[in-house]
Amino acid sequence: MDNAVAPAAADHPLASPLEQLRRLAVELRLLLPRVWVGEARETTEEFNREVFWRRLKEEAEKVSREATTLTMVFSRPPPPSPQETQRFCEKVHEAIKAIIAVYYSLPKDQGITLRKLVRGAALDIVDSMAQLVEVLIITPAQSLENSDLISCNSVWVACQQVPQIPRDNKAAALLTLTKNVDFVKDAHEEMERAVEECDPYCGLLNDSEDNSDNHDEDDLLGFPSNQDLYWSEEDQELIIPCLALVRASKACLKKIRILVAENGKKDQVAQLDDIVDISDEISPSVDDLALSVYPPMCHLTVRINSAKLVSVLKKALEITKASHVTPQPEDSWIPLLINAVDHCMNRIKELTQNELES
Repeated sequence: MDNAVAPAAADHPLASPLEQLRRLAVELRLLLPRVWVGEARETTEEFNREVFWRRLKEEAEKVSREATTLTMVFSRPPPPSPQETQRFCEKVHEAIKAIIAVYYSLPKDQGITLRKLVRGAALDIVDSMAQLVEVLIITPAQSLENSDLISCNSVWVACQQVPQIPRDNKAAALLTLTKNVDFVKDAHEEMERAVEECDPYCGLLNDSEDNSDNHDEDDLLGFPSNQDLYWSEEDQELIIPCLALVRASKACLKKIRILVAENGKKDQVAQLDDIVDISDEISPSVDDLALSVYPPMCHLTVRINSAKLVSVLKKALEITKASHVTPQPEDSWIPLLINAVDHCMNRIKELTQNELES
């Protein structure tokens, strides 16, 4: 009987440890797009928030432990046997699938904003685990040191972030709005710094007769000697209302964040999601405008990007005004902000009209 079993076992030998790791890395990478598009699983059971967060934390801790184990067994010779490797890979795969399953169990009615944050945490964990496995594949065991395992550290960091996720949709909305405020604030500060450092090539771009020969020489040597590298007077005039528009964007986001913090209700999930969705469009629109004002400036592009930003800002204000977070829709700050935005846009139109007609 032993002789009869032996050939069958020989027909299906286990792959080498490295080959098994390669397969695991591929399987983990294939899970990423599924997490992106994964829908909440329908169930007749009532959602238990405490159970959900406890399970998510427990599964994250399990992934962290499996990452530690995998690192230890492959960080020093001799490498594990094919049978041991199979067991380690299966545990990693099971742990990753388990945390994805917990994410899938979060219903949409708990808030799209909250689901996005949980999805982001799950994606970070899966991606960092895949990175760790890939590092173990390409790094010889004898040269692998824990201090060098940045990928392994990233698994632990991703897992440790799970307890920091907001526990309800209002808290998730506030976190997202705060990040958006910071993004726009950074963009505004960068624009202001650029204006302060305006025309850094002024000394090289003097068109006096004394150094006209030097200009030809600079052109040959590749030094800057054209208007593509600095703002004209018309450009500088146009930057002023653009900066004001970005300031208005920052003020808009700050006001919205304050309203959500003070008046937002946890059970008004859909309205909070709508506010966050439109607010998420402000920062990218600010970035587009900010990039378009750098030299060489195309006034038509600046006008188009300004109009897009104004449209997003007005829509954000309208949605916020119509929601429960604005108990007094006639609140004076909303029309004042709309007037400020319109004033900036009208000024930008005036300054770009010639280019539009040409």
